[in-house]
Amino acid sequence: MDLRTTYMGLELDNPVVASASPLSEKLDNFKRMEDAGAGAVVMFSLFEEQIKHENVAIEHLITSGAESYAESLSYFPALEDYDTGPDEYLKLLQQAATAVDIPVIGSLNGITNEGWVDTARSMQDVGARGIELNVFYIPANLYMTGQEVEQRYLEVLKAVKASVTIPVALKLSPFFSAMGNMARQFDEAGADALVLFNRFYQPDFNLDKLEVIPNLDLSNANEIRIPLLWIAVLHGRINASLAATSGVHSPVELIKYLMAGADAVMTTSALLQHGIGFITTLVDGLRGWLEEKQYTSVEQMKGSMSQRNCLDPGAFERANYIKILDSYKAGYE
Repeated sequence: MDLRTTYMGLELDNPVVASASPLSEKLDNFKRMEDAGAGAVVMFSLFEEQIKHENVAIEHLITSGAESYAESLSYFPALEDYDTGPDEYLKLLQQAATAVDIPVIGSLNGITNEGWVDTARSMQDVGARGIELNVFYIPANLYMTGQEVEQRYLEVLKAVKASVTIPVALKLSPFFSAMGNMARQFDEAGADALVLFNRFYQPDFNLDKLEVIPNLDLSNANEIRIPLLWIAVLHGRINASLAATSGVHSPVELIKYLMAGADAVMTTSALLQHGIGFITTLVDGLRGWLEEKQYTSVEQMKGSMSQRNCLDPGAFERANYIKILDSYKAGYE
């Protein structure tokens, strides 16, 4: 059984990818994920704020006391002594890329292109096989237009693409007013892959302390619906690879995403819940299903339920909306 797939120009042994999570903060886990059968691993995210923090800290250390020139040369720090977030991240990335044979993909999370270009190039230099850009942005400015928000995404993508030669994926939210059009624009701007979709971790209120508190719930299988829809719509219509993320808790969700047209399927919550070994469950489940249905490869079944290949394309559009409501009403009556 041939489980191979091509994602963002990288040939993977299978489409199961361990997405960005705390699991990749430990070097030993990369080997464990490879041994469990992962096709690739995406590093946990390096945040734009960490890059800015390091740049500000170093500038302060370099300039402090510089006005007293007689002693100033001795004030300049040895930069290797200030091993803050980005440096440690790059060190781990380099170690991981050396330790395993599967692709290790770096991850950058932010909202502007400040500091990203140099960091992306550094990720490439230490062995990242690709870079995933996670643009997490909530446009709370009431005067910012949708077009301005979209342009920010495009600027970040273009800036990073211009600085590296390795493939670049863009991890998106589903909240664009015209998702299909934006996917086409990202494709034309050079994105090697689109990852659909990131999850917005929204705050909650503590009514006793009257404080805003962070809130994180792991995904569930029902969350595949929106990514499933857009992967099915986009498959075969853009050049960029498509990766699915959110809601993969069994081989069922993995198979559905592949049939919609995903080139890679990412999972985090299931690994946090069940352990790294759950990757084996996903890969074995995919292999068993393909054999049962008499497929010879992942490529043969990929996209078989996409809009382009579906006998009823309207199922992905308004007609399906009406059918769903009617079917529920009929069942209730």
